[in-house]
This record gives sequence, structure tokens and C-alpha cells, in this order.
Amino acid sequence: MTERARAQIDLDALRANVSILHEAAPTAALLAVVKADAYGHGLVECSKAAVSAGASYLGVALAQEAIALRQASITTPILAWLLQTDSVDEWVELVLADVEVSVSSVRGLQKAIEAATQTGTTARIHLKVDTGMGRAGASLQAWEGLLRDSAQAVAEQSIEVVGVWTHLAFADQPENPIVEHQLEVFHQALGQAESLGIKPALRHVANSAATFKTPKAHFDMVRPGIAVYGLSPGVGVGTSQELGIRPVMTFSANVIQVKELPAGHGVSYGHEYVTTTDTSVALLPVGYADGVPLAGSNVGPIFIGSRARTIAGRVCMDQVVVDIGTDQVVEGDEAIFFGPGDSGEPTADDWASAANTIGYEIVTRIGPRVPRIFSGGGT
Repeated sequence: MTERARAQIDLDALRANVSILHEAAPTAALLAVVKADAYGHGLVECSKAAVSAGASYLGVALAQEAIALRQASITTPILAWLLQTDSVDEWVELVLADVEVSVSSVRGLQKAIEAATQTGTTARIHLKVDTGMGRAGASLQAWEGLLRDSAQAVAEQSIEVVGVWTHLAFADQPENPIVEHQLEVFHQALGQAESLGIKPALRHVANSAATFKTPKAHFDMVRPGIAVYGLSPGVGVGTSQELGIRPVMTFSANVIQVKELPAGHGVSYGHEYVTTTDTSVALLPVGYADGVPLAGSNVGPIFIGSRARTIAGRVCMDQVVVDIGTDQVVEGDEAIFFGPGDSGEPTADDWASAANTIGYEIVTRIGPRVPRIFSGGGT
């Protein structure tokens, strides 16, 4: 059966991107962030490719993501950072799978200790401090208490503090003074940890943007995510081309119908698009159920018939329409929503601009109805 649509994943491009990120932070280890199904690109395949290119850690948000990697026989160290702190069973599963876990509170630490006690295995943790992001991480007021309890658990050999980490709020704005402030707070937090005998092997701060633009944030390990997949982490950092990275995903669909419409004919729900001349339209069998943003209605760029056009009218659940004018398009032709841009096709960042969002959302929202087709093996 011919796929109606596909997301082609270029693993060679991914490996090249990892190499470029290594070059940007040559003194640091590299953790490739593969959460959210590797930003929609395929968790297991992309993880293997990243490791083959030199990533020494993999980063996930959820416990099930880490377990899926272990079930795929991936033995690379994994850090998971978004756990249900009430679930000892979840902790036990991760400890037994040799997955390292982020801890931001005394409550979370207690669950790690309970899991270590149940399994007879030391729990390997990374302590996270909130240096100004206002999201996950121990507040500065709670940090010393978390450190003291952690130091006691280390002495009892129930846990090992592998890392201490934080997250930057303005990494995509490297000149923002809050970046410098957060790094100062992080140094203070590290000093507090050392004063209590906690000396982690890994201190890590930098995401994709900071990997490229803030060397003082590299510490022992960097944690690039979106740049691994060839997309820019922000306008303040540079375009993909400027950074030397290449988009990994190409999302396309096949034309399933071409028909003529007269001038003045409305297209799709609400007739938000009306033809201005006698024209032809092409129907593509993908919509917001597949990840095409509704905000792409009338503005989403599509490469079809050897030229770039935009969606005509409202994006539907399973289909969109493109006004192709007099272009020679036939059923079965491929229409490219986004790719690396080599042939003039839009990029995911172009789609983000059109839909008033970010490239992260464009690629991660491509749904499970769209098969991933991998090229560039050797993982």
C-alpha cells in the first residue's frame, strides 16, 4: 500500500548535526535530548544514530521513554527528568534499568531512596536547582535542605549524585543579563553542594542555544535538543544554515485529487478562501489530525508543481486544499510541506513563522498516522 503521507528522517543529517554540536562544545560530553519521540523523529532510531555520532548520554522526559530505550537494547546512560514523585514503582523500574533520574525535591529524593532500598541498588540521580527559570528544580530556599538530605543518603550508599544541573530561561538570547545571573546562581549552588561533600561528575546547563552561543555554560556536559534535528533554537542564535546544521525531517503527502473550480468558488469550511480566477485545486490527504497546524489555514507553505504555494482555506482534520492555478499537477504527485529547503521547499522554521509558533512544535506535532521512513542507516 502506498503511503498517503510520510515523514522521511535523514539519519545521516542527524549524525552530522551531532558532530557539529560536539565541535561547538569540544571540552564537554554531549547528551542528546530524545524526548517526545525524538522531537517527532523516532525515538529508538534517532537515539541509536546520535550515539553512533558520539553522544555519550541520552535525555528523556518520561519514564516510559527511558524504558523503551532500554527495551531496544540501548545501553548508553540515560537521564530522565519528569517523574511522578508518588510512584515508587516507577522509580524501582528505572533504578533496575540503570536509568539516572532528576531530583528536584526532598519528596522525590525519598522516593529514590525507597527504590534503592527495595532493589538493593544505588539510585543514580541528578539534583536540579532552579536558578531563575521558575519551572522544575529546587528553589534556592529549598536547595540546602535537599543537599543535606542527599549527602546523608550518599553516606548511606542509597544514592549516588551523578550530576547537578539547571535550565536557562533565555539561552536563545545569549546577551540577556539573566543568562549571566543564572550562571552565577548555579556556581553558588555548586559551591553549596561541594561544601556538603557533594562533588558531581557532571555539571550541566547548556541546551542547543547555549551549546552554540554561551561557552561558559558548557561545564561538563551539554544537552542539545532541537539542534540535533537540524532546526534553529531561536532567532537570536542563528538560522540552521548559519549554524551549519541540517533539518532531519521531510514531511510530504501525495495528491489524491485534482479538479477545476470556477472563479468566485469558496474552498473548505467557512469559505475562508475564494478563488479569484478559474483555477485548479489539489487535495492532499493530511490535516490537523496528522499535525498540520490549524493556524496554517490560508498561510501554510507547500511545495507542489515545482513551486511554492500556500494552503487554500481552512486546514481540516484529514485534508487540505492547494490552489495550483494552471500548474501541471496530477494525482499521485508529491507535495512537500517542509524539508531541508534544498529544492526550494519550505522548512519547518518557515512553517513556524507562517503559523506563529516555533519549529519545535511543527516537528513534534507530526502524528502517529504519518509513518517515519528512515534513510542513512549504520546506526
